Order: sequence, then structure tokens, then C-alpha cells
Amino acid sequence: MCSYRRRLQVVPALLCVITALVARPAGAFGDGTDGGSGLSAQVVRLYEDAALATERYEAGRKEAEAQRAKALRIEALLERERREIHVRHEDLGRIARAQYRSSGGMPLTAQIILASSPEQLMRGQHVFSQTNLAVTNAIEKSRRAEARLAGDEARAAAAWQSLEKRNTELAELKKGIEGKLEDARWQLQGRADASVAAGSCPGAVRLDQKKKALASAWVTPVESYELSAAFGSGGLRWAKRHTGQDFAVPIGTPVRAVGDGRVVKVTCGGAFGMQVVVGHADGYYTQYAHLASVGVDQGERVDTGQWIGQSGTTGNSTGPHLHFEVRVTPELGSAVDPVPWLTDREVTVE
Repeated sequence: MCSYRRRLQVVPALLCVITALVARPAGAFGDGTDGGSGLSAQVVRLYEDAALATERYEAGRKEAEAQRAKALRIEALLERERREIHVRHEDLGRIARAQYRSSGGMPLTAQIILASSPEQLMRGQHVFSQTNLAVTNAIEKSRRAEARLAGDEARAAAAWQSLEKRNTELAELKKGIEGKLEDARWQLQGRADASVAAGSCPGAVRLDQKKKALASAWVTPVESYELSAAFGSGGLRWAKRHTGQDFAVPIGTPVRAVGDGRVVKVTCGGAFGMQVVVGHADGYYTQYAHLASVGVDQGERVDTGQWIGQSGTTGNSTGPHLHFEVRVTPELGSAVDPVPWLTDREVTVE
């Protein structure tokens, strides 16, 4: 078996994946009717789709925040334009009142009759022309400002509508995928419960794992998690003390080998439900219990980070989680605290 850590990392372009996610027909998610392998793969695929949908949704939310800040700036500009238009309207009123008081609106014949000299008549005509020019310019500026304001308001409204529509679509996409994922999780768990009740494993479910270069020879058994019951803690469900560290994760979460080794045990039954035990070169053994599916066969070699199953809640379990143990023998009763054990191997568990 080729080394898992030596495989090149393949990270598809997010844009292409997002396009495929949106374009994927509803039927492509599967209905879980093609056996355990198809259902397990469906859960993994839906996890990836849900992660992408969440990423897109979060990107849309950040874009909305940026758009909101931009809209506030635009609104400030629009308010300034409104004030400028108000000032121009006041200027027009002052010009009109001044023109009336200075007889700017007097007919030309009356101005000729009342003028005391040609110079006075020329001065009156000049003032009249200048006043009319000022009025014309003021009106034109006011019209341009009003047109600019209307255009800016329309663009701002269109931008908000487009953003709201897009975010609604993203939210619906995210909700739809998460709904499919939840259904598939419990279908997977139902099949696992049936196998545990029968006391027989259905066989290894090979999952299409994305290749990833690892920086360390050891890793945590799941990538994202919340810690729950710790080693040595008390509880009604354990005969004495808790013998491992629980990682709270949803059903169907890929579980990975914490280090290179060989699968020494795969069983489906009893308090641990579906479980895998891996022996490592340093003489320690790691156990992965309460699984919903198993991805390896007994005797198989595994590499650090390789998926060996999917989390679940089979056996003596109150909810979805991975029960992880480190042992000095393959059997129950030889467990050591897994957190400091991993810490000694430069793996942080928090």
C-alpha cells in the first residue's frame, strides 16, 4: 500500500467546486439505496457540500457587511446631494425675489420709457441679462443634481436587492444541503445499528478521501471536534472510570488513524458498537469506537491521517461521538490517558 503522506495534495479551485455544487442535480446526492458503501460516500460528499455551502454563505455574509458599509457611504453622499439641491432651490428663490425687487421682470418698453439716459438703459439691460443667465445656470445645475440623485438612489436600491436575493439563495442552498446531510446521517446510523444488533460487520466501506500532505507523523483522530467525556471521568454508563477521550462530532464524520500502523481488530457488537483497533510500531494500540461505518479490514496497513471509518453512536452511547482510546494491549483494561499520549507526539488536543 503506498504511503498516504507521500501523496500530493490536491485542492480543487473553489470557484469550480462551487459551480459544480450549484449545478449538481438533486438526484446526484443519492437516496441511499445502493448499499452501505453508497450511503457512506453520500454522507462524506454531503459533508463536503455543506462545508462549501457554509463557506459561500459566510463569504456572502462578509460581502453583505461590506455592501452595508458601502451603502452607508452612498447614503451619506445622497444626503449631501439632497442638501445641495435644497440650497440650489433656495438660491433660485433668492434670485427670483431679487429680480422682482430690481424690476428685472419689467417689460423692455417700460424700461426704455423710465430710463433717464441711454447709459442707465444699458446698465439695466446688462443686469437683466446677467440675472437671466444666473437663473438659467441655477436651474440647469439643479436639474443635473436631481437627475444624479435619482440615478444614485436607483443604483443603491438595485445593489441592495441583488445582495438580499443572493444571500437568500445561499441560505436556502445551505439549509437544503444540511437537511439532506441530516437524513443521510441517520440512515447510515440505522444501518450501523442493524449490523451491531446482528453482531457482524458489513465489510469495509472504501471512501474517496482527498489526498493531503501531512506535516506530522501523528494527528488527532478527527479534524474538527469538541471534547466531551475525558479519560478517568465518572459516569453511570461506565463500570468504573471512563477509559478514553470522547470527541463530540456528528454522525458520519470521517475518523482517521492517528499514526501509521496495522488494523488488529474490527468488531461490530457489544458496548463499543462498531470499533477499529490499530497497532502502532511503538507498541501502543489505538481504539476508535461507536462508529457508524468501518473503512478498513482487519490486517490492513494504514497511514497517518487515513480514514478508517465514520463516527456514529453505536453500542453503549448516548449521542454521536468518537470514543478514542490508547492502550498497551489490544484489549480493554490496558488504557492510558490519550491526551498526554498525543501531546508527547506533538499533537495538540483542545
